[in-house]
Amino acid sequence: MNTLHNARVAIVTGASRGIGAAVAQRLAKDGFAVVVNYASSSSEADALAAGIKATGAQAIAVKADVSKTGDVRRMFEITEQQLGKVDVLVNNAGVLKTVPLADTSDALYDQTFDINVRGTFNTLREAAARMNDGGRIVNFSSTTLALNMPGYAVYNATKAAVEAFTHVFAKELRGRNITVNAVAPGPIATSLFLEGKSEEQIQTFAKMPPLQRLGQPDDIASVVAFLAGADAAWVNGQILRANGGLA
Repeated sequence: MNTLHNARVAIVTGASRGIGAAVAQRLAKDGFAVVVNYASSSSEADALAAGIKATGAQAIAVKADVSKTGDVRRMFEITEQQLGKVDVLVNNAGVLKTVPLADTSDALYDQTFDINVRGTFNTLREAAARMNDGGRIVNFSSTTLALNMPGYAVYNATKAAVEAFTHVFAKELRGRNITVNAVAPGPIATSLFLEGKSEEQIQTFAKMPPLQRLGQPDDIASVVAFLAGADAAWVNGQILRANGGLA
Protein backbone atom coordinates (compact mmCIF):
# COMPACT_ATOMS: atom_id res chain seq x y z
CA MET A 1 0.00 0.00 0.00
CA ASN A 2 1.19 3.51 -0.76
CA THR A 3 1.99 5.52 2.32
CA LEU A 4 0.60 9.02 2.68
CA HIS A 5 2.24 11.62 0.43
CA ASN A 6 4.39 9.00 -1.34
CA ALA A 7 2.11 8.23 -4.27
CA ARG A 8 1.69 10.66 -7.14
CA VAL A 9 -1.68 12.39 -6.80
CA ALA A 10 -4.40 12.65 -9.46
CA ILE A 11 -7.65 14.63 -9.43
CA VAL A 12 -10.37 13.28 -11.73
CA THR A 13 -13.37 15.59 -12.07
CA GLY A 14 -16.82 14.14 -12.62
CA ALA A 15 -15.49 10.77 -11.53
CA SER A 16 -18.47 9.16 -9.80
CA ARG A 17 -19.50 7.12 -12.87
CA GLY A 18 -18.95 6.47 -16.57
CA ILE A 19 -15.64 7.49 -18.15
CA GLY A 20 -14.54 9.39 -15.04
CA ALA A 21 -14.95 6.33 -12.82
CA ALA A 22 -12.99 4.18 -15.29
CA VAL A 23 -10.21 6.80 -15.38
CA ALA A 24 -10.05 6.96 -11.56
CA GLN A 25 -9.83 3.16 -11.31
CA ARG A 26 -7.13 2.95 -13.98
CA LEU A 27 -4.97 5.69 -12.46
CA ALA A 28 -5.26 4.01 -9.05
CA LYS A 29 -4.15 0.75 -10.65
CA ASP A 30 -1.19 2.63 -12.11
CA GLY A 31 -0.14 3.72 -8.62
CA PHE A 32 -1.75 7.14 -8.23
CA ALA A 33 -3.55 8.35 -5.14
CA VAL A 34 -6.86 9.44 -6.64
CA VAL A 35 -9.36 12.17 -5.88
CA VAL A 36 -12.83 11.11 -7.01
CA ASN A 37 -14.54 14.46 -7.60
CA TYR A 38 -18.32 14.65 -7.82
CA ALA A 39 -20.98 17.35 -7.88
CA SER A 40 -23.99 15.49 -6.52
CA SER A 41 -23.64 11.66 -6.61
CA SER A 42 -22.05 11.21 -3.18
CA SER A 43 -23.08 7.55 -2.77
CA GLU A 44 -21.54 6.58 -6.11
CA ALA A 45 -18.36 8.56 -5.46
CA ASP A 46 -17.97 7.18 -1.93
CA ALA A 47 -18.50 3.63 -3.20
CA LEU A 48 -15.91 4.12 -5.96
CA ALA A 49 -13.35 5.54 -3.51
CA ALA A 50 -13.99 2.64 -1.12
CA GLY A 51 -13.57 0.15 -3.96
CA ILE A 52 -10.25 1.73 -4.95
CA LYS A 53 -9.02 1.66 -1.33
CA ALA A 54 -9.98 -2.02 -1.12
CA THR A 55 -7.36 -2.69 -3.84
CA GLY A 56 -4.65 -1.13 -1.65
CA ALA A 57 -4.50 2.22 -3.40
CA GLN A 58 -5.38 5.61 -1.91
CA ALA A 59 -8.58 7.43 -2.82
CA ILE A 60 -10.83 10.12 -1.42
CA ALA A 61 -14.18 11.41 -2.67
CA VAL A 62 -14.40 15.22 -2.76
CA LYS A 63 -17.57 17.16 -3.52
CA ALA A 64 -17.00 20.24 -5.69
CA ASP A 65 -18.96 22.00 -8.40
CA VAL A 66 -16.19 22.75 -10.90
CA SER A 67 -18.11 25.76 -12.23
CA LYS A 68 -17.58 27.48 -8.85
CA THR A 69 -14.17 28.99 -8.16
CA GLY A 70 -14.40 28.48 -4.39
CA ASP A 71 -15.35 24.82 -4.75
CA VAL A 72 -12.37 24.17 -7.01
CA ARG A 73 -9.96 25.91 -4.65
CA ARG A 74 -11.33 23.90 -1.74
CA MET A 75 -10.97 20.66 -3.72
CA PHE A 76 -7.27 21.36 -4.28
CA GLU A 77 -6.82 22.31 -0.61
CA ILE A 78 -8.47 19.08 0.62
CA THR A 79 -6.35 17.10 -1.84
CA GLU A 80 -3.13 18.69 -0.58
CA GLN A 81 -4.10 18.13 3.06
CA GLN A 82 -5.09 14.48 2.68
CA LEU A 83 -2.95 13.18 -0.20
CA GLY A 84 -0.33 15.74 -1.18
CA LYS A 85 0.26 18.21 -4.03
CA VAL A 86 -1.38 17.41 -7.35
CA ASP A 87 0.60 15.72 -10.12
CA VAL A 88 -2.22 14.92 -12.56
CA LEU A 89 -5.46 16.75 -13.33
CA VAL A 90 -8.10 15.08 -15.51
CA ASN A 91 -10.92 17.44 -16.53
CA ASN A 92 -13.63 14.90 -17.24
CA ALA A 93 -16.68 16.69 -15.74
CA GLY A 94 -19.13 17.73 -18.43
CA VAL A 95 -22.74 17.96 -19.53
CA LEU A 96 -24.32 17.21 -22.90
CA LYS A 97 -27.87 17.93 -23.98
CA THR A 98 -28.56 17.93 -27.71
CA VAL A 99 -30.95 20.70 -28.77
CA PRO A 100 -31.06 22.72 -32.00
CA LEU A 101 -29.38 26.09 -31.47
CA ALA A 102 -32.63 27.97 -32.17
CA ASP A 103 -34.39 26.00 -29.41
CA THR A 104 -31.63 26.32 -26.79
CA SER A 105 -32.72 28.14 -23.64
CA ASP A 106 -30.56 30.68 -21.83
CA ALA A 107 -30.46 28.28 -18.88
CA LEU A 108 -29.15 25.36 -20.95
CA TYR A 109 -26.57 27.59 -22.66
CA ASP A 110 -25.37 28.87 -19.27
CA GLN A 111 -25.25 25.40 -17.70
CA THR A 112 -23.30 23.89 -20.62
CA PHE A 113 -20.74 26.69 -20.71
CA ASP A 114 -20.49 26.91 -16.90
CA ILE A 115 -19.59 23.24 -16.46
CA ASN A 116 -17.74 22.46 -19.69
CA VAL A 117 -15.80 25.71 -20.14
CA ARG A 118 -15.75 27.60 -16.85
CA GLY A 119 -15.22 24.30 -15.02
CA THR A 120 -12.14 23.55 -17.09
CA PHE A 121 -10.94 27.15 -16.78
CA ASN A 122 -11.30 27.04 -12.98
CA THR A 123 -9.31 23.84 -12.55
CA LEU A 124 -6.60 24.92 -15.01
CA ARG A 125 -6.14 28.24 -13.24
CA GLU A 126 -5.92 26.54 -9.85
CA ALA A 127 -3.52 23.91 -11.22
CA ALA A 128 -1.22 26.64 -12.54
CA ALA A 129 -0.73 27.89 -8.98
CA ARG A 130 -0.65 24.56 -7.14
CA MET A 131 0.41 21.67 -9.38
CA ASN A 132 3.79 20.00 -9.02
CA ASP A 133 6.31 20.67 -11.78
CA GLY A 134 6.50 17.67 -14.10
CA GLY A 135 2.76 17.19 -13.88
CA ARG A 136 0.17 16.16 -16.46
CA ILE A 137 -3.12 17.81 -17.40
CA VAL A 138 -5.67 15.92 -19.51
CA ASN A 139 -8.74 17.83 -20.69
CA PHE A 140 -11.79 16.36 -22.40
CA SER A 141 -12.98 17.43 -25.82
CA SER A 142 -15.24 15.33 -28.05
CA THR A 143 -15.27 13.85 -31.53
CA THR A 144 -18.65 15.56 -31.99
CA LEU A 145 -16.60 18.67 -32.75
CA ALA A 146 -15.40 17.04 -35.99
CA LEU A 147 -18.84 15.75 -37.04
CA ASN A 148 -20.90 18.97 -36.99
CA MET A 149 -24.13 17.08 -36.31
CA PRO A 150 -27.35 19.05 -35.82
CA GLY A 151 -28.23 19.57 -32.16
CA TYR A 152 -24.61 19.83 -31.01
CA ALA A 153 -23.93 23.54 -31.68
CA VAL A 154 -23.67 24.73 -28.07
CA TYR A 155 -21.93 21.58 -26.81
CA ASN A 156 -19.43 21.73 -29.68
CA ALA A 157 -18.77 25.39 -28.92
CA THR A 158 -17.79 24.44 -25.36
CA LYS A 159 -15.43 21.73 -26.60
CA ALA A 160 -13.86 24.10 -29.13
CA ALA A 161 -13.10 26.37 -26.18
CA VAL A 162 -11.54 23.47 -24.25
CA GLU A 163 -9.31 22.64 -27.24
CA ALA A 164 -8.24 26.30 -27.42
CA PHE A 165 -7.41 26.26 -23.71
CA THR A 166 -5.37 23.08 -24.23
CA HIS A 167 -3.21 24.48 -27.03
CA VAL A 168 -2.51 27.81 -25.31
CA PHE A 169 -2.12 26.58 -21.72
CA ALA A 170 0.51 24.05 -22.83
CA LYS A 171 2.63 27.02 -23.94
CA GLU A 172 1.87 29.16 -20.91
CA LEU A 173 3.33 26.48 -18.60
CA ARG A 174 6.70 26.65 -20.35
CA GLY A 175 9.60 25.86 -18.04
CA ARG A 176 7.65 23.66 -15.60
CA ASN A 177 7.72 20.37 -17.53
CA ILE A 178 3.91 20.12 -17.31
CA THR A 179 2.14 18.69 -20.35
CA VAL A 180 -1.38 19.73 -21.34
CA ASN A 181 -3.33 17.52 -23.73
CA ALA A 182 -6.95 16.63 -24.45
CA VAL A 183 -8.79 13.42 -25.29
CA ALA A 184 -11.69 13.60 -27.76
CA PRO A 185 -13.77 10.41 -27.42
CA GLY A 186 -16.29 9.19 -29.95
CA PRO A 187 -19.52 7.50 -28.80
CA ILE A 188 -18.87 5.62 -25.55
CA ALA A 189 -21.23 3.07 -23.99
CA THR A 190 -22.02 4.95 -20.77
CA SER A 191 -25.41 5.67 -19.23
CA LEU A 192 -24.98 9.31 -20.31
CA PHE A 193 -24.83 8.19 -23.96
CA LEU A 194 -27.27 5.27 -23.85
CA GLU A 195 -30.12 6.93 -21.93
CA GLY A 196 -32.95 8.13 -24.15
CA LYS A 197 -31.72 6.37 -27.28
CA SER A 198 -33.52 3.55 -29.07
CA GLU A 199 -31.70 0.30 -29.84
CA GLU A 200 -31.73 1.35 -33.50
CA GLN A 201 -30.05 4.67 -32.70
CA ILE A 202 -27.44 2.93 -30.56
CA GLN A 203 -26.65 0.46 -33.35
CA THR A 204 -26.35 3.32 -35.85
CA PHE A 205 -23.70 4.95 -33.68
CA ALA A 206 -21.98 1.60 -33.10
CA LYS A 207 -21.62 1.06 -36.86
CA MET A 208 -20.18 4.51 -37.57
CA PRO A 209 -16.51 3.78 -36.69
CA PRO A 210 -14.68 1.36 -39.00
CA LEU A 211 -14.04 -0.76 -35.89
CA GLN A 212 -17.85 -1.22 -35.77
CA ARG A 213 -18.50 -0.90 -32.05
CA LEU A 214 -19.14 1.68 -29.40
CA GLY A 215 -16.14 2.67 -27.34
CA GLN A 216 -15.99 1.46 -23.76
CA PRO A 217 -15.02 3.60 -20.75
CA ASP A 218 -11.83 1.55 -20.38
CA ASP A 219 -10.84 2.47 -23.96
CA ILE A 220 -10.72 6.11 -22.90
CA ALA A 221 -9.19 5.38 -19.49
CA SER A 222 -6.28 3.70 -21.28
CA VAL A 223 -5.66 6.82 -23.38
CA VAL A 224 -5.82 9.08 -20.32
CA ALA A 225 -3.43 6.75 -18.47
CA PHE A 226 -0.99 7.02 -21.38
CA LEU A 227 -1.13 10.83 -21.38
CA ALA A 228 -0.77 10.88 -17.58
CA GLY A 229 2.20 8.53 -17.58
CA ALA A 230 5.91 8.57 -18.35
CA ASP A 231 5.53 7.28 -21.93
CA ALA A 232 3.73 10.49 -23.02
CA ALA A 233 6.37 12.90 -21.72
CA TRP A 234 6.97 14.29 -25.25
CA VAL A 235 3.27 14.67 -26.13
CA ASN A 236 2.14 18.22 -25.34
CA GLY A 237 -0.55 20.59 -26.58
CA GLN A 238 -2.27 17.83 -28.56
CA ILE A 239 -5.84 16.59 -29.05
CA LEU A 240 -5.98 12.79 -29.15
CA ARG A 241 -9.13 11.69 -30.99
CA ALA A 242 -9.94 8.32 -29.45
CA ASN A 243 -12.91 7.28 -31.55
CA GLY A 244 -12.19 4.05 -33.41
CA GLY A 245 -11.55 5.93 -36.65
CA LEU A 246 -14.93 7.67 -36.72
CA ALA A 247 -13.43 11.04 -37.70
